[in-house]
Amino acid sequence: MEGPWVGTWRPHPRRGPILAEFSTPGPKYWIPGTTGHASHDPTRDKAPAYTFRGAKGPVAESCSPGPRYFIHPSITKIGKYVPPSAHLTGRPKTKSEVTPGPSDYSTEKADKHVYSNAPVQSMVFRHKLSDALQTPGPGAYTLPRLLGPHTVYTHAEPCYSMRWKSMYNSCFQDLAKTPGPAAFSKVELDVYKKRAPKYTMGLKTKLTDKTLRPGPADYSVGKVTLIKAREPAYTFGLRHSLYKAALLPRMPPE
Repeated sequence: MEGPWVGTWRPHPRRGPILAEFSTPGPKYWIPGTTGHASHDPTRDKAPAYTFRGAKGPVAESCSPGPRYFIHPSITKIGKYVPPSAHLTGRPKTKSEVTPGPSDYSTEKADKHVYSNAPVQSMVFRHKLSDALQTPGPGAYTLPRLLGPHTVYTHAEPCYSMRWKSMYNSCFQDLAKTPGPAAFSKVELDVYKKRAPKYTMGLKTKLTDKTLRPGPADYSVGKVTLIKAREPAYTFGLRHSLYKAALLPRMPPE
């Protein structure tokens, strides 16, 4: 039976067996975790892992005596720090021992630069002009002509001139001063007609080298060695005797 209500829950009989009533091996199986570096679940992504390392133990080779040495405060990691300071030294020796005093200066000439003054002019002698400063005057230049046929940069207009009166066929012409037929030179016929052939009689011409022929004395037979081993030589021998027997016996006829 169902019991009375307890708040919002009402006790009731169970409807079936619970898991604790079954015989199971219990928490025998272990699921790999997702934290740490060792034994991490291979199916999950690992986050960056960091470890805290302990302090190193003292090494015998690197042992120092400790803070037993005094380091000056001016020694820094970048060197020695020295503040700016003034050094007191002796007065240097100067070459000129006599120095000008207050009365050696003239301050009157500085008044025109300090105070306002009226303009002042002075008269000095004329400077001698050098050749480099002598410039030409207005009369040294010549302007190009503007009239006539030969102008520089303008167009020339037609020019005409008046000539004196000619004496040809005038009443003042002296006909006695005209040239006669003998005053003109004779014109060659070859100028206005066909020129005829001309012949001249000259001196006997000198024979050229093409018509000359060499004689026997023009040859030199002593230069045979140019084409032969030696030049020909001749000797005087004995006259052969008709009664002298031949060196070779005559063979009988067959």
